Formats: sequence, C-alpha cells, structure tokens
Amino acid sequence: MRSLTQSVWRWPTPEQVLEQVQAWAVEQKQNAPGLQQVGVFGSYGRGSAGFGSDLDLLIVDLDARGGQIDRLQRWPLEQLPLSCDALVLTPKELTARLTDGSRMAAELQRDLLWML
Repeated sequence: MRSLTQSVWRWPTPEQVLEQVQAWAVEQKQNAPGLQQVGVFGSYGRGSAGFGSDLDLLIVDLDARGGQIDRLQRWPLEQLPLSCDALVLTPKELTARLTDGSRMAAELQRDLLWML
C-alpha cells in the first residue's frame, strides 16, 4: 500500500515576519550608521497580511545616493523572510513623499509601521 505525499506550504505568521524584519533592521543599523528608520507598509503595516502577502519595506537612509536600483543594492533584502518591494529614501525625501498628496503618501500615512 502506498500513500500519496502532499506538498504543504508553510507561510510565516505576520508576527514572525515582523519580528524577523525588526531583527534584520537592528542588524543593518550596526553595519550602516546612516540607517535612520525601517518600516513596513501595505498589508503588513495594516495588519491584514495573510498567506502569499509580500512585504512592502521602507528604508530611510541618510547616506542614500543614486537611483533606487543603486540604493537597493546596498541592502541584503534576500535575508528577509519574504520577497519584498523596498523603497529607499533619505529623510528629506521621506518628508517630501509624505506631504506630496499622492496615493503613496496616503498609503504611507495610513499604514506605515516603524520597525526601527
């Protein structure tokens, strides 16, 4: 007699994801003094994340230079528990983004949860 083996996806709980993001942020701060803040927004910021949710990450870096691709290469995002969409801004850019009246500004104002 043979039994079939099923694949079961195990997705981390939102609490596990947030704990791991916070630990990642603390570790990054030790290596990058210009790191000011790390936050999550979107479903993890709202508290509505579930199976399959991606991670929306905001990194506030005093030393950010160049375009987003250059800025993102500095951060080991592969160490995070899920794939993520990340945005790296300077503190000045964050202030401008939060007050520009855009849909993104409204989402950040509503959902942003600081981890560092």
